[in-house]
Amino acid sequence: MKKRMRHMQVAVIGGGVVGVSTAYFLAAAGHEVALIERRSNVAEEASFGNSGLVAPAVSAPWATPGMPGKIFAQLFRQESPMVLRRRLDPGLWRFARRWIAECDAEHFRINKLRLQRIGFYSRELLEQLRLHYKMDYEQTVGHLQLFRGARDVLLAQPLLTLLSEMEVPHSILDGEAARLLEPALCAATPLTAALHLPQDEAGNCALFAKQLKTIAQSIGVTFLFGKSVERVERIDNRVALHMDGTSFTADAVVLAAGIENPTLLNALGVRLPALPVQGYSATCSIRDFEEAPLAALTDDTYKTTITRFGNRIRIAGVLDPGARSPEVPEAAQRTLRKVATDWFPNASNYNNATLWSGLRTMLPDGVPVMGATPVRNVYVALDDGSSGWTTALGTGKVLSDLVSGRTPDIDLDGLTLSRFG
Repeated sequence: MKKRMRHMQVAVIGGGVVGVSTAYFLAAAGHEVALIERRSNVAEEASFGNSGLVAPAVSAPWATPGMPGKIFAQLFRQESPMVLRRRLDPGLWRFARRWIAECDAEHFRINKLRLQRIGFYSRELLEQLRLHYKMDYEQTVGHLQLFRGARDVLLAQPLLTLLSEMEVPHSILDGEAARLLEPALCAATPLTAALHLPQDEAGNCALFAKQLKTIAQSIGVTFLFGKSVERVERIDNRVALHMDGTSFTADAVVLAAGIENPTLLNALGVRLPALPVQGYSATCSIRDFEEAPLAALTDDTYKTTITRFGNRIRIAGVLDPGARSPEVPEAAQRTLRKVATDWFPNASNYNNATLWSGLRTMLPDGVPVMGATPVRNVYVALDDGSSGWTTALGTGKVLSDLVSGRTPDIDLDGLTLSRFG
């Protein structure tokens, strides 16, 4: 006789795209779900102004062979993929040592395969939801990774090898062929080659999260806004959440609070080698549609993405490790403006862009963490900031299955806390 699933009261902490996805799948599985978010709505922090890429094929850890040297060579230039303002922070250098240890070819291969496993699964779920609910979140299909010089192509070889081995649809284009796909690409900017991923996509992550919130509400999810969870503890057979001077209990809790997850885990005796990293973006209206991008592009040199959302363009990138200020530094603004004007100089007035900064977590291996914690009925969903939306739906479905006592659809080897010992 088949065992019936026990329907539980489950609290999800965090209203980013990962938390909303988790709440949706839990409710769809029949649980009574409450999502707790410290802001006034969902997707108001790291999910708000990100690049919008859903790109499992090309998503890769920052820990790649040759990356330390590449970053160091660019670090002191006027435009760089990284801003380093807190150079004397001991925590930053401890993290850097772990990150550099992940930058060899063997570790890259392991981490990339783990990231692709959850990423492709997540994209399948996104497509199912989009078709089922007829969602429109300003999505585009197709992604070009632009290589300015031959050295960039050489450093991308480990990624290209894996794409071929896994038979992921892709093609390497010369500059002329790339400009046939994106006719507005500036002819004056050197373009040695481009990697075309026809199945990768992009869209407005915040808009998607808000639409999924409405769907989740329709199947019973309760959203509690303006509430900050300060501590989680296990009391008897329940899990207690302490917030704003009050507390309540649930059968299970999922920690999907992004940058707050390491703090909540620390209180439970779980240490994660996570680093707070600021990311930046600039969003502006298109003034000449014939000069604007059609879909999503990534400048491999500057690790900066250009995406098209309807009548707007978003330029997103620049890592700022250990940042504490919400301001967008001039160095980051210069990089965003350079990438935009190099490729699409007449598409918009980039000096009038709306700037955004978002704090997110970065893990040394660039792979998300999901699953059970040492505290019974407390689960964690922590994405690596650069691939948050790419893996969000898959992470949410995995957590729903685990809470429900079901075996997830994918192998979780290397995706759980156990990889950190």
